[in-house]
Amino acid sequence: MEIVAFIFLVIAALFVARSVKVVPQQHAWVVERLGKFNATLAPGLNLLIPFVDQVAYRHSLKEIPLDVPSQVCITKDNTQLQVDGILYFQVTDPMRASYGSSNYVMAITQLAQTTLRSVIGRMELDRTFEEREMINAQVVSALDEAALNWGVKVLRYEIKDLTPPAEILHAMQAQITAERGKRALIAASEGRRQEQINIATGEREAFIARSEGAKQAEINKAQGEAAAISAVAEATAEAIRKIAAAIEQPGGVQAVQLKVAEKAVEAYGQLAQKNNTMIVPGHMGEVSALIGTAMALLKQGGGKPGA
Repeated sequence: MEIVAFIFLVIAALFVARSVKVVPQQHAWVVERLGKFNATLAPGLNLLIPFVDQVAYRHSLKEIPLDVPSQVCITKDNTQLQVDGILYFQVTDPMRASYGSSNYVMAITQLAQTTLRSVIGRMELDRTFEEREMINAQVVSALDEAALNWGVKVLRYEIKDLTPPAEILHAMQAQITAERGKRALIAASEGRRQEQINIATGEREAFIARSEGAKQAEINKAQGEAAAISAVAEATAEAIRKIAAAIEQPGGVQAVQLKVAEKAVEAYGQLAQKNNTMIVPGHMGEVSALIGTAMALLKQGGGKPGA
């Protein structure tokens, strides 16, 4: 009896083990019933019919990184290029991933390599280093379209390394060195050019400033001379007005005549002293007339206060 009970216990445990399945989170199990697809088990506790249902495939629904083996690609300008990349994909349809391809991982890897060779073959070497984003996008587009039948979603592809041959690397380095030397020469010439421009501009501005200063000095000088002439003219006019006003006063005309006579006598006296030579007037009557006029004016001037 104990042996029979033990056998029943083992059979019961076997039935439970084959009928109860616990699926982890982010996983999907494909169940076949009598060799035919039946269902996809969701995460959690699931019940199966023992010996009728069986788990045929187990898939992870997480994002999976796949290292694409390095390969040699030939560019449009017939240059060999060693390309290494990595692919990211995710299973979206467990049933198709189980029956769409015998090995979807290998299929994706091979398709990624062939697509990459095709894309790079349409590009020149220099563009392959500049258009990485475009290369990645084209590979993802081609893979994603084909992988739909395999229940797989290709998320992205990234080129890890692009390695041209050693002689190409040496030529590229020489080109970069020459380009940098060219830029340095251009920068130096531009600096000298700018220096000459700055010097010329400074000299021009200095010349303009000096000419403006000289111009302003001439203007100030002319204005000063004009002001001086105007002041002298004003003073002369004022003196003339005062003289005219004085002449209009009583005795003013006689005073003028006396002053003229005095000046005439002084002039004759100064002429007589030149070069030790005696200079006399042509008509002595002129001198006597002037002296007489002066004496008469003096008498008139002296008689007024007593009048």
